[in-house]
Amino acid sequence: MHSTLIVARMAIDSSRSVAELFTDFDATDMPHRMGTRRRQLFAYRGLYFHLQDFDNDDGGARIEHAKDDPRFVRISDDLKPHIEAYDPATWRSPADAMAQRFYSWEAGA
Repeated sequence: MHSTLIVARMAIDSSRSVAELFTDFDATDMPHRMGTRRRQLFAYRGLYFHLQDFDNDDGGARIEHAKDDPRFVRISDDLKPHIEAYDPATWRSPADAMAQRFYSWEAGA
């Protein structure tokens, strides 16, 4: 399983609105199109963490490919009042907000 972690900034009182936006988005076929197996959102002291798990290693590329879909564009626009880039000076696409994994462990089967 492949995972991506997007890091951004979010006002603490926006968590319910953001969850509702993703509830609607995840009810469409977009998660399937993007290969998303699971999505989890976290907040910590003004930071926003968006963890997506994928069946395959191409999750980041699939997000980049889906970013022109009108549904992706709409949720991105709807999230703007709630989520802002961690570093607005360098952000150009979701790939610019993805954390780099530097360690991984999982239990054997």
